[in-house]
Amino acid sequence: MWGRISKLENAAWPELAARPLWFYLGVAAVTAGVILHLPMWLDAAKMHYRLVGMAVDTPMLIGMPLIVLGLIATAYGLIPRDYKVSRTELAKVSIRPMDDASLSWTHVALLLAMAMAVVIDVMKPATLGFVLPGMAKEYGLKSATTPHGSVPVALFPLAAAIGLVAGSFLWGAFADRIGRRASILLAAVMFISTAICGAMPAYQWNCFMCFLMGLGAGGMLPIAFALISETMPARHRSWIMVLIGTQFALAYILVSWLSSILLPHYGWRILWLLNLPTGLMLLVLARWIPESARFLIARGRGSEARAVMERYKAHLVIDSDSELAVEAGVRNKWREILSPELATKSLVLCVLALGAGLIAFGFQMWLPSNLQKLGFSAHASSTILRNGALIGLPATVVLAALYGLWSSKKTVMLLALATVAALVGCAVVGNSIAHHQSLMYLLLAVPICASSSLTAVALTYSAELYPTKLRSRGTGLAAAASKLGGILISGMVVLAVAVPSIATTALICAVPLLLAAVLAAVFGVETRKQRLEEITAREYRITAADPEMAALSGGNL
Repeated sequence: MWGRISKLENAAWPELAARPLWFYLGVAAVTAGVILHLPMWLDAAKMHYRLVGMAVDTPMLIGMPLIVLGLIATAYGLIPRDYKVSRTELAKVSIRPMDDASLSWTHVALLLAMAMAVVIDVMKPATLGFVLPGMAKEYGLKSATTPHGSVPVALFPLAAAIGLVAGSFLWGAFADRIGRRASILLAAVMFISTAICGAMPAYQWNCFMCFLMGLGAGGMLPIAFALISETMPARHRSWIMVLIGTQFALAYILVSWLSSILLPHYGWRILWLLNLPTGLMLLVLARWIPESARFLIARGRGSEARAVMERYKAHLVIDSDSELAVEAGVRNKWREILSPELATKSLVLCVLALGAGLIAFGFQMWLPSNLQKLGFSAHASSTILRNGALIGLPATVVLAALYGLWSSKKTVMLLALATVAALVGCAVVGNSIAHHQSLMYLLLAVPICASSSLTAVALTYSAELYPTKLRSRGTGLAAAASKLGGILISGMVVLAVAVPSIATTALICAVPLLLAAVLAAVFGVETRKQRLEEITAREYRITAADPEMAALSGGNL
Protein backbone atom coordinates (compact mmCIF):
# COMPACT_ATOMS: atom_id res chain seq x y z
CA MET A 1 0.00 0.00 0.00
CA TRP A 2 2.66 2.48 1.02
CA GLY A 3 4.86 1.54 -1.94
CA ARG A 4 2.31 3.02 -4.34
CA ILE A 5 2.76 6.61 -3.24
CA SER A 6 4.98 8.91 -5.26
CA LYS A 7 8.73 9.02 -4.80
CA LEU A 8 8.53 12.54 -3.41
CA GLU A 9 5.97 11.59 -0.80
CA ASN A 10 7.87 8.42 -0.02
CA ALA A 11 10.91 10.51 0.79
CA ALA A 12 8.97 12.94 2.94
CA TRP A 13 6.72 10.35 4.54
CA PRO A 14 8.74 7.16 5.09
CA GLU A 15 7.23 3.78 5.78
CA LEU A 16 5.12 3.71 8.94
CA ALA A 17 7.53 1.36 10.68
CA ALA A 18 11.20 0.42 10.59
CA ARG A 19 10.16 -3.22 10.06
CA PRO A 20 6.85 -2.95 8.15
CA LEU A 21 6.07 -6.67 8.04
CA TRP A 22 6.31 -7.08 11.80
CA PHE A 23 4.27 -3.93 12.33
CA TYR A 24 1.40 -4.94 10.06
CA LEU A 25 1.35 -8.50 11.39
CA GLY A 26 1.21 -7.10 14.93
CA VAL A 27 -1.69 -4.77 14.12
CA ALA A 28 -3.57 -7.62 12.42
CA ALA A 29 -3.02 -9.95 15.40
CA VAL A 30 -4.22 -7.37 17.94
CA THR A 31 -7.30 -6.52 15.86
CA ALA A 32 -8.15 -10.18 15.39
CA GLY A 33 -7.69 -10.82 19.10
CA VAL A 34 -10.16 -8.05 19.95
CA ILE A 35 -12.71 -9.27 17.40
CA LEU A 36 -12.56 -12.75 18.98
CA HIS A 37 -13.91 -11.19 22.19
CA LEU A 38 -17.06 -9.89 20.50
CA PRO A 39 -19.10 -13.14 20.07
CA MET A 40 -19.50 -13.56 23.84
CA TRP A 41 -20.72 -9.96 24.15
CA LEU A 42 -23.15 -10.36 21.24
CA ASP A 43 -24.55 -13.59 22.69
CA ALA A 44 -25.46 -11.68 25.87
CA ALA A 45 -27.81 -9.30 24.02
CA LYS A 46 -30.88 -11.04 25.44
CA MET A 47 -29.53 -10.32 28.96
CA HIS A 48 -28.96 -6.63 28.15
CA TYR A 49 -25.28 -7.41 27.59
CA ARG A 50 -24.58 -8.56 31.14
CA LEU A 51 -21.54 -10.87 31.22
CA VAL A 52 -20.83 -11.03 34.94
CA GLY A 53 -20.31 -14.58 36.17
CA MET A 54 -20.04 -16.08 32.69
CA ALA A 55 -17.15 -18.42 31.83
CA VAL A 56 -14.58 -17.23 29.31
CA ASP A 57 -15.30 -18.89 25.96
CA THR A 58 -12.84 -20.44 23.50
CA PRO A 59 -12.58 -17.46 21.10
CA MET A 60 -11.61 -15.22 24.03
CA LEU A 61 -8.96 -17.72 25.16
CA ILE A 62 -7.48 -17.59 21.68
CA GLY A 63 -7.81 -13.81 21.41
CA MET A 64 -5.94 -12.93 24.62
CA PRO A 65 -2.53 -14.44 23.70
CA LEU A 66 -3.02 -13.20 20.15
CA ILE A 67 -3.24 -9.63 21.49
CA VAL A 68 -0.11 -10.05 23.61
CA LEU A 69 1.90 -11.45 20.69
CA GLY A 70 0.54 -8.73 18.42
CA LEU A 71 1.69 -5.97 20.78
CA ILE A 72 5.18 -7.49 20.96
CA ALA A 73 5.37 -7.74 17.16
CA THR A 74 4.13 -4.17 16.76
CA ALA A 75 6.70 -2.79 19.21
CA TYR A 76 9.51 -4.68 17.47
CA GLY A 77 8.37 -3.40 14.09
CA LEU A 78 8.36 0.22 15.28
CA ILE A 79 11.73 0.36 17.04
CA PRO A 80 14.11 2.13 14.62
CA ARG A 81 17.09 0.29 13.27
CA ASP A 82 20.45 1.48 14.49
CA TYR A 83 21.28 4.95 13.18
CA LYS A 84 24.82 6.26 13.28
CA VAL A 85 24.79 9.89 14.35
CA SER A 86 26.46 11.92 11.62
CA ARG A 87 27.86 15.08 13.18
CA THR A 88 28.78 16.39 9.74
CA GLU A 89 25.21 16.00 8.51
CA LEU A 90 23.84 17.43 11.75
CA ALA A 91 26.05 20.49 11.50
CA LYS A 92 24.73 21.44 8.07
CA VAL A 93 21.00 21.54 8.80
CA SER A 94 19.24 24.65 10.08
CA ILE A 95 15.82 24.34 11.72
CA ARG A 96 15.04 28.06 11.39
CA PRO A 97 13.12 27.66 8.07
CA MET A 98 10.58 25.47 9.88
CA ASP A 99 9.94 28.33 12.33
CA ASP A 100 9.74 30.97 9.61
CA ALA A 101 7.52 29.00 7.21
CA SER A 102 3.96 30.05 6.45
CA LEU A 103 1.09 27.81 7.44
CA SER A 104 0.43 25.39 4.58
CA TRP A 105 -2.12 22.71 3.82
CA THR A 106 0.42 20.21 5.12
CA HIS A 107 0.37 21.98 8.49
CA VAL A 108 -3.43 21.97 8.42
CA ALA A 109 -3.50 18.22 7.67
CA LEU A 110 -1.17 17.57 10.62
CA LEU A 111 -3.28 19.74 12.92
CA LEU A 112 -6.53 18.03 11.95
CA ALA A 113 -4.93 14.62 12.41
CA MET A 114 -3.49 15.54 15.81
CA ALA A 115 -6.76 17.15 16.91
CA MET A 116 -8.60 13.93 16.15
CA ALA A 117 -5.87 11.93 17.87
CA VAL A 118 -6.17 14.08 21.01
CA VAL A 119 -9.97 13.70 21.01
CA ILE A 120 -9.72 9.92 20.64
CA ASP A 121 -7.08 9.73 23.37
CA VAL A 122 -9.00 11.84 25.89
CA MET A 123 -12.21 9.90 25.22
CA LYS A 124 -10.63 6.81 26.83
CA PRO A 125 -10.27 8.06 30.43
CA ALA A 126 -13.32 10.33 30.05
CA THR A 127 -15.42 7.24 29.37
CA LEU A 128 -14.73 5.95 32.87
CA GLY A 129 -17.08 8.42 34.53
CA PHE A 130 -19.99 7.25 32.38
CA VAL A 131 -19.39 3.50 32.72
CA LEU A 132 -18.80 3.45 36.49
CA PRO A 133 -22.50 3.43 37.49
CA GLY A 134 -23.19 0.49 35.15
CA MET A 135 -20.06 -1.37 36.23
CA ALA A 136 -20.95 -0.92 39.90
CA LYS A 137 -24.46 -2.26 39.30
CA GLU A 138 -23.43 -5.29 37.23
CA TYR A 139 -20.44 -6.32 39.34
CA GLY A 140 -22.12 -5.49 42.67
CA LEU A 141 -19.50 -2.88 43.62
CA LYS A 142 -19.93 -0.05 46.10
CA SER A 143 -20.67 3.40 44.69
CA ALA A 144 -22.98 6.37 45.18
CA THR A 145 -25.77 4.57 43.30
CA THR A 146 -25.09 1.11 44.83
CA PRO A 147 -24.11 1.78 48.47
CA HIS A 148 -24.45 -1.86 49.57
CA GLY A 149 -21.75 -3.27 47.29
CA SER A 150 -18.64 -5.02 48.51
CA VAL A 151 -15.59 -3.69 46.68
CA PRO A 152 -15.44 0.08 45.91
CA VAL A 153 -15.92 0.85 42.22
CA ALA A 154 -13.25 3.55 42.60
CA LEU A 155 -10.68 0.79 42.06
CA PHE A 156 -11.27 1.21 38.31
CA PRO A 157 -10.34 4.90 38.04
CA LEU A 158 -7.52 4.30 40.52
CA ALA A 159 -6.07 1.57 38.27
CA ALA A 160 -6.56 3.81 35.22
CA ALA A 161 -4.89 6.78 36.93
CA ILE A 162 -1.89 4.66 37.96
CA GLY A 163 -1.61 3.47 34.35
CA LEU A 164 -1.87 7.04 33.07
CA VAL A 165 0.95 8.23 35.34
CA ALA A 166 3.17 5.28 34.41
CA GLY A 167 2.31 5.75 30.74
CA SER A 168 3.19 9.44 30.78
CA PHE A 169 6.69 8.69 32.05
CA LEU A 170 7.14 5.60 29.89
CA TRP A 171 5.99 7.15 26.62
CA GLY A 172 7.90 10.35 27.32
CA ALA A 173 11.12 8.33 27.43
CA PHE A 174 10.07 6.29 24.36
CA ALA A 175 9.36 9.36 22.27
CA ASP A 176 12.72 10.91 23.12
CA ARG A 177 14.44 7.65 22.17
CA ILE A 178 12.59 6.00 19.27
CA GLY A 179 10.68 9.00 17.90
CA ARG A 180 7.39 10.86 18.23
CA ARG A 181 5.61 9.12 15.37
CA ALA A 182 6.60 5.57 16.32
CA SER A 183 5.41 6.14 19.88
CA ILE A 184 2.05 7.47 18.67
CA LEU A 185 1.55 4.36 16.52
CA LEU A 186 2.39 2.00 19.38
CA ALA A 187 -0.04 3.84 21.66
CA ALA A 188 -2.76 3.54 18.99
CA VAL A 189 -2.32 -0.24 18.82
CA MET A 190 -2.57 -0.41 22.62
CA PHE A 191 -5.84 1.54 22.35
CA ILE A 192 -7.20 -1.17 20.08
CA SER A 193 -6.27 -3.90 22.56
CA THR A 194 -8.10 -2.20 25.46
CA ALA A 195 -11.43 -2.58 23.63
CA ILE A 196 -11.66 -5.98 25.35
CA CYS A 197 -12.57 -4.10 28.55
CA GLY A 198 -16.11 -4.32 27.19
CA ALA A 199 -16.05 -8.13 27.21
CA MET A 200 -14.51 -8.91 30.60
CA PRO A 201 -16.94 -11.03 32.70
CA ALA A 202 -15.05 -10.46 36.00
CA TYR A 203 -14.31 -7.06 37.52
CA GLN A 204 -10.73 -8.11 38.40
CA TRP A 205 -9.85 -8.51 34.72
CA ASN A 206 -11.61 -5.28 33.87
CA CYS A 207 -9.63 -3.47 36.54
CA PHE A 208 -6.39 -4.77 35.02
CA MET A 209 -7.52 -3.66 31.57
CA CYS A 210 -8.25 -0.19 32.97
CA PHE A 211 -4.61 -0.04 33.99
CA LEU A 212 -3.51 -1.02 30.48
CA MET A 213 -5.91 1.52 29.01
CA GLY A 214 -4.26 4.20 31.13
CA LEU A 215 -0.82 2.96 30.16
CA GLY A 216 -1.64 3.45 26.48
CA ALA A 217 -3.61 6.68 26.82
CA GLY A 218 -1.04 8.28 29.13
CA GLY A 219 1.50 8.70 26.39
CA MET A 220 -0.46 10.15 23.49
CA LEU A 221 -0.92 13.68 24.86
CA PRO A 222 2.71 14.47 25.76
CA ILE A 223 3.93 13.07 22.45
CA ALA A 224 1.32 14.99 20.47
CA PHE A 225 2.24 18.29 22.09
CA ALA A 226 5.96 17.67 21.65
CA LEU A 227 5.45 16.92 17.96
CA ILE A 228 3.23 19.95 17.30
CA SER A 229 5.59 22.33 19.12
CA GLU A 230 8.51 21.11 17.01
CA THR A 231 6.63 21.37 13.71
CA MET A 232 4.53 24.55 13.81
CA PRO A 233 6.01 27.96 12.82
CA ALA A 234 7.12 29.90 15.91
CA ARG A 235 4.67 32.78 15.49
CA HIS A 236 1.68 30.41 15.36
CA ARG A 237 2.89 27.65 17.69
CA SER A 238 1.45 28.76 21.04
CA TRP A 239 -2.17 29.53 20.12
CA ILE A 240 -2.41 26.48 17.85
CA MET A 241 -1.22 24.14 20.61
CA VAL A 242 -3.66 25.54 23.17
CA LEU A 243 -6.48 25.31 20.63
CA ILE A 244 -5.58 21.68 19.91
CA GLY A 245 -5.45 20.99 23.63
CA THR A 246 -8.91 22.37 24.20
CA GLN A 247 -10.20 19.47 22.12
CA PHE A 248 -10.35 17.77 25.52
CA ALA A 249 -13.69 19.52 25.98
CA LEU A 250 -14.87 18.21 22.61
CA ALA A 251 -13.88 14.70 23.68
CA TYR A 252 -15.99 15.05 26.82
CA ILE A 253 -18.92 16.28 24.75
CA LEU A 254 -18.63 13.29 22.41
CA VAL A 255 -18.41 10.81 25.29
CA SER A 256 -21.43 12.30 27.05
CA TRP A 257 -23.38 12.33 23.77
CA LEU A 258 -22.47 8.70 22.96
CA SER A 259 -23.34 7.73 26.51
CA SER A 260 -26.82 9.26 26.30
CA ILE A 261 -27.47 7.48 22.98
CA LEU A 262 -25.82 4.06 23.40
CA LEU A 263 -26.03 3.18 27.10
CA PRO A 264 -29.84 2.75 27.23
CA HIS A 265 -29.70 0.19 24.39
CA TYR A 266 -26.35 -1.58 24.67
CA GLY A 267 -25.24 -1.11 28.27
CA TRP A 268 -22.01 0.37 29.59
CA ARG A 269 -19.75 -2.11 27.80
CA ILE A 270 -20.34 -0.57 24.38
CA LEU A 271 -18.32 2.52 25.34
CA TRP A 272 -15.22 0.34 25.87
CA LEU A 273 -15.78 -1.59 22.64
CA LEU A 274 -15.54 1.70 20.74
CA ASN A 275 -11.78 1.57 21.41
CA LEU A 276 -11.49 -0.81 18.45
CA PRO A 277 -12.72 1.52 15.66
CA THR A 278 -11.20 4.64 17.25
CA GLY A 279 -7.81 2.95 17.65
CA LEU A 280 -7.88 1.86 14.00
CA MET A 281 -8.78 5.43 13.08
CA LEU A 282 -5.60 6.62 14.79
CA LEU A 283 -3.54 4.30 12.59
CA VAL A 284 -5.21 5.75 9.49
CA LEU A 285 -4.45 9.27 10.70
CA ALA A 286 -0.75 8.39 10.93
CA ARG A 287 -0.53 8.94 7.18
CA TRP A 288 -0.65 12.69 7.90
CA ILE A 289 1.59 12.62 10.97
CA PRO A 290 5.31 13.03 10.18
CA GLU A 291 8.28 12.57 12.41
CA SER A 292 9.65 15.72 14.02
CA ALA A 293 12.44 17.32 11.97
CA ARG A 294 14.02 18.60 15.19
CA PHE A 295 14.05 15.09 16.65
CA LEU A 296 15.54 13.66 13.44
CA ILE A 297 18.31 16.27 13.40
CA ALA A 298 19.06 15.70 17.08
CA ARG A 299 19.38 11.96 16.34
CA GLY A 300 21.65 12.54 13.35
CA ARG A 301 19.06 11.54 10.73
CA GLY A 302 19.59 14.60 8.59
CA SER A 303 18.37 13.22 5.24
CA GLU A 304 14.98 12.33 6.75
CA ALA A 305 14.80 15.75 8.42
CA ARG A 306 15.41 17.46 5.08
CA ALA A 307 12.58 15.52 3.47
CA VAL A 308 10.15 16.46 6.24
CA MET A 309 11.17 20.13 6.07
CA GLU A 310 10.66 20.23 2.31
CA ARG A 311 7.18 18.78 2.76
CA TYR A 312 6.36 21.79 4.93
CA LYS A 313 7.68 24.22 2.30
CA ALA A 314 10.71 24.92 4.46
CA HIS A 315 13.60 25.19 2.04
CA LEU A 316 16.78 23.58 3.19
CA VAL A 317 19.37 26.04 4.52
CA ILE A 318 22.98 25.03 4.97
CA ASP A 319 24.61 26.54 8.05
CA SER A 320 28.08 26.19 9.46
CA ASP A 321 26.53 25.01 12.72
CA SER A 322 23.25 23.47 13.82
CA GLU A 323 20.97 25.63 15.93
CA LEU A 324 20.31 22.59 18.07
CA ALA A 325 23.90 22.86 19.28
CA VAL A 326 22.50 25.04 22.08
CA GLU A 327 21.50 21.71 23.60
CA ALA A 328 25.05 20.40 23.61
CA GLY A 329 25.15 20.43 27.40
CA VAL A 330 21.67 18.95 27.88
CA ARG A 331 21.62 15.33 29.01
CA ASN A 332 19.00 12.95 27.64
CA LYS A 333 18.07 11.80 31.15
CA TRP A 334 15.04 12.16 33.42
CA ARG A 335 17.15 13.77 36.16
CA GLU A 336 17.85 16.70 33.83
CA ILE A 337 14.23 17.76 34.41
CA LEU A 338 15.25 18.65 37.97
CA SER A 339 18.46 20.46 36.98
CA PRO A 340 18.96 24.01 38.36
CA GLU A 341 17.96 25.43 34.97
CA LEU A 342 14.61 23.62 34.86
CA ALA A 343 13.65 22.74 38.45
CA THR A 344 11.49 25.80 39.20
CA LYS A 345 9.78 25.58 35.79
CA SER A 346 9.03 21.91 36.43
CA LEU A 347 7.53 22.84 39.80
CA VAL A 348 5.16 25.38 38.22
CA LEU A 349 4.03 22.85 35.60
CA CYS A 350 3.54 20.01 38.09
CA VAL A 351 1.39 22.05 40.49
CA LEU A 352 -0.69 23.48 37.62
CA ALA A 353 -1.18 20.03 36.06
CA LEU A 354 -2.02 18.52 39.46
CA GLY A 355 -4.88 21.00 39.82
CA ALA A 356 -6.12 20.10 36.34
CA GLY A 357 -6.02 16.40 37.19
CA LEU A 358 -7.90 16.89 40.44
CA ILE A 359 -10.69 18.62 38.52
CA ALA A 360 -10.78 15.92 35.84
CA PHE A 361 -10.94 13.04 38.30
CA GLY A 362 -12.86 14.93 40.97
CA PHE A 363 -15.50 16.66 38.89
CA GLN A 364 -15.65 14.90 35.55
CA MET A 365 -15.09 11.39 36.82
CA TRP A 366 -17.68 11.51 39.58
CA LEU A 367 -20.20 14.02 38.26
CA PRO A 368 -22.34 11.33 36.57
CA SER A 369 -22.52 9.43 39.87
CA ASN A 370 -23.11 12.59 41.92
CA LEU A 371 -25.88 13.81 39.62
CA GLN A 372 -27.59 10.41 39.70
CA LYS A 373 -27.30 10.47 43.48
CA LEU A 374 -29.12 13.83 43.43
CA GLY A 375 -32.02 12.23 41.56
CA PHE A 376 -31.11 12.63 37.87
CA SER A 377 -31.31 9.63 35.55
CA ALA A 378 -28.24 8.36 33.68
CA HIS A 379 -29.55 9.91 30.46
CA ALA A 380 -30.32 13.24 32.18
CA SER A 381 -26.91 13.44 33.87
CA SER A 382 -25.14 12.74 30.56
CA THR A 383 -27.21 15.47 28.89
CA ILE A 384 -26.47 17.96 31.69
CA LEU A 385 -22.73 17.36 31.41
CA ARG A 386 -22.79 17.59 27.62
CA ASN A 387 -24.68 20.90 27.76
CA GLY A 388 -22.32 22.26 30.41
CA ALA A 389 -19.32 21.44 28.22
CA LEU A 390 -21.00 23.05 25.20
CA ILE A 391 -21.62 26.26 27.17
CA GLY A 392 -17.95 26.56 28.09
CA LEU A 393 -16.54 25.51 24.72
CA PRO A 394 -16.36 29.04 23.17
CA ALA A 395 -14.14 30.14 26.05
CA THR A 396 -11.43 27.80 24.79
CA VAL A 397 -11.03 29.89 21.64
CA VAL A 398 -10.56 33.01 23.79
CA LEU A 399 -7.99 31.15 25.88
CA ALA A 400 -5.98 30.14 22.80
CA ALA A 401 -5.96 33.77 21.60
CA LEU A 402 -4.82 35.05 25.00
CA TYR A 403 -2.01 32.50 25.23
CA GLY A 404 -0.71 33.07 21.71
CA LEU A 405 -1.34 36.78 21.24
CA TRP A 406 -1.18 38.28 24.74
CA SER A 407 1.08 36.38 27.15
CA SER A 408 1.71 32.72 27.96
CA LYS A 409 2.77 33.44 31.56
CA LYS A 410 -0.13 35.79 32.33
CA THR A 411 -2.64 33.43 30.70
CA VAL A 412 -1.50 30.63 33.03
CA MET A 413 -2.05 32.90 36.03
CA LEU A 414 -5.41 34.23 34.80
CA LEU A 415 -6.80 30.78 33.98
CA ALA A 416 -5.76 29.36 37.36
CA LEU A 417 -7.32 32.24 39.30
CA ALA A 418 -10.56 32.22 37.26
CA THR A 419 -10.94 28.49 37.89
CA VAL A 420 -10.35 28.96 41.62
CA ALA A 421 -13.16 31.54 41.70
CA ALA A 422 -15.58 29.13 39.99
CA LEU A 423 -14.57 26.29 42.32
CA VAL A 424 -15.26 28.44 45.36
CA GLY A 425 -18.72 29.11 43.91
CA CYS A 426 -19.33 25.36 43.51
CA ALA A 427 -18.23 24.78 47.10
CA VAL A 428 -20.62 27.42 48.42
CA VAL A 429 -23.62 26.11 46.46
CA GLY A 430 -22.82 22.40 47.03
CA ASN A 431 -25.52 19.80 46.40
CA SER A 432 -28.23 22.45 46.27
CA ILE A 433 -26.98 23.09 42.75
CA ALA A 434 -29.57 20.55 41.54
CA HIS A 435 -32.38 22.98 42.38
CA HIS A 436 -31.03 25.84 40.26
CA GLN A 437 -30.72 24.67 36.67
CA SER A 438 -29.26 27.86 35.16
CA LEU A 439 -26.73 28.21 37.95
CA MET A 440 -25.91 24.51 37.66
CA TYR A 441 -25.05 24.79 33.97
CA LEU A 442 -22.94 27.89 34.59
CA LEU A 443 -20.97 26.54 37.53
CA LEU A 444 -20.45 23.06 36.04
CA ALA A 445 -19.35 24.50 32.68
CA VAL A 446 -16.35 26.18 34.28
CA PRO A 447 -14.77 23.10 35.96
CA ILE A 448 -15.55 20.87 32.95
CA CYS A 449 -13.88 23.25 30.49
CA ALA A 450 -11.22 24.36 32.96
CA SER A 451 -10.04 20.77 33.27
CA SER A 452 -9.29 20.55 29.56
CA SER A 453 -8.01 24.12 29.33
CA LEU A 454 -5.62 23.76 32.28
CA THR A 455 -4.25 20.50 30.91
CA ALA A 456 -3.88 22.04 27.45
CA VAL A 457 -2.02 25.05 28.83
CA ALA A 458 0.22 22.90 31.05
CA LEU A 459 1.19 20.62 28.16
CA THR A 460 1.70 23.54 25.78
CA TYR A 461 3.85 25.38 28.31
CA SER A 462 5.95 22.28 29.00
CA ALA A 463 6.48 21.60 25.28
CA GLU A 464 7.89 25.11 24.93
CA LEU A 465 10.07 25.15 28.05
CA TYR A 466 12.00 21.92 27.63
CA PRO A 467 14.80 21.27 25.09
CA THR A 468 14.33 18.85 22.18
CA LYS A 469 16.26 16.11 23.98
CA LEU A 470 13.84 16.36 26.92
CA ARG A 471 10.66 17.67 25.31
CA SER A 472 8.65 14.43 25.43
CA ARG A 473 9.91 13.75 28.94
CA GLY A 474 8.90 17.27 30.01
CA THR A 475 5.42 17.00 28.54
CA GLY A 476 5.23 13.51 30.02
CA LEU A 477 6.02 14.96 33.45
CA ALA A 478 3.18 17.48 33.11
CA ALA A 479 0.80 14.75 31.93
CA ALA A 480 1.83 12.48 34.81
CA ALA A 481 1.27 15.27 37.34
CA SER A 482 -2.25 15.78 36.03
CA LYS A 483 -2.97 12.06 36.40
CA LEU A 484 -1.55 12.09 39.92
CA GLY A 485 -4.67 14.05 40.82
CA GLY A 486 -6.66 11.02 39.71
CA ILE A 487 -4.67 8.75 42.01
CA LEU A 488 -5.25 11.08 44.98
CA ILE A 489 -9.00 11.45 44.41
CA SER A 490 -9.59 7.77 43.53
CA GLY A 491 -7.44 6.62 46.44
CA MET A 492 -9.46 8.82 48.77
CA VAL A 493 -12.66 7.24 47.49
CA VAL A 494 -11.27 3.72 47.90
CA LEU A 495 -10.17 4.38 51.47
CA ALA A 496 -13.34 6.22 52.46
CA VAL A 497 -15.55 3.98 50.31
CA ALA A 498 -17.51 7.10 49.35
CA VAL A 499 -17.79 9.37 46.35
CA PRO A 500 -16.60 12.93 47.15
CA SER A 501 -19.32 15.54 46.99
CA ILE A 502 -19.27 18.47 44.58
CA ALA A 503 -18.37 20.88 47.41
CA THR A 504 -15.55 18.66 48.71
CA THR A 505 -13.85 18.24 45.33
CA ALA A 506 -14.20 21.97 44.64
CA LEU A 507 -12.21 22.85 47.75
CA ILE A 508 -9.60 20.17 47.10
CA CYS A 509 -9.05 21.39 43.52
CA ALA A 510 -8.86 25.08 44.42
CA VAL A 511 -5.78 24.77 46.66
CA PRO A 512 -3.15 23.64 44.11
CA LEU A 513 -4.51 25.99 41.44
CA LEU A 514 -4.14 28.97 43.75
CA LEU A 515 -0.58 27.85 44.51
CA ALA A 516 0.08 27.39 40.77
CA ALA A 517 -0.93 31.00 40.08
CA VAL A 518 1.53 32.23 42.71
CA LEU A 519 4.36 30.01 41.43
CA ALA A 520 3.74 31.11 37.84
CA ALA A 521 3.98 34.74 38.91
CA VAL A 522 7.34 34.12 40.60
CA PHE A 523 9.03 31.49 38.42
CA GLY A 524 7.06 31.48 35.14
CA VAL A 525 8.72 32.60 31.89
CA GLU A 526 7.31 34.15 28.73
CA THR A 527 7.34 31.90 25.64
CA ARG A 528 5.01 33.75 23.26
CA LYS A 529 6.29 33.84 19.66
CA GLN A 530 9.78 32.76 20.70
CA ARG A 531 11.71 30.05 18.92
CA LEU A 532 12.25 26.88 20.94
CA GLU A 533 16.02 27.18 20.66
CA GLU A 534 15.86 30.75 21.99
CA ILE A 535 13.93 29.57 25.04
CA THR A 536 16.40 26.74 25.63
CA ALA A 537 19.40 29.05 25.32
CA ARG A 538 17.86 31.53 27.78
CA GLU A 539 16.98 28.87 30.35
CA TYR A 540 20.51 27.47 30.18
CA ARG A 541 21.88 31.02 30.49
CA ILE A 542 23.57 31.10 27.09
CA THR A 543 24.02 34.79 26.34
CA ALA A 544 25.82 37.06 23.95
CA ALA A 545 28.80 36.77 26.32
CA ASP A 546 29.26 33.30 24.85
CA PRO A 547 29.91 34.17 21.18
CA GLU A 548 29.74 30.60 19.90
CA MET A 549 26.41 29.78 21.51
CA ALA A 550 24.96 33.19 20.75
CA ALA A 551 25.77 32.66 17.09
CA LEU A 552 24.10 29.26 17.15
CA SER A 553 20.90 30.77 18.54
CA GLY A 554 20.79 33.38 15.80
CA GLY A 555 21.93 36.28 17.96
CA ASN A 556 18.36 36.90 19.17
CA LEU A 557 18.93 36.34 22.85
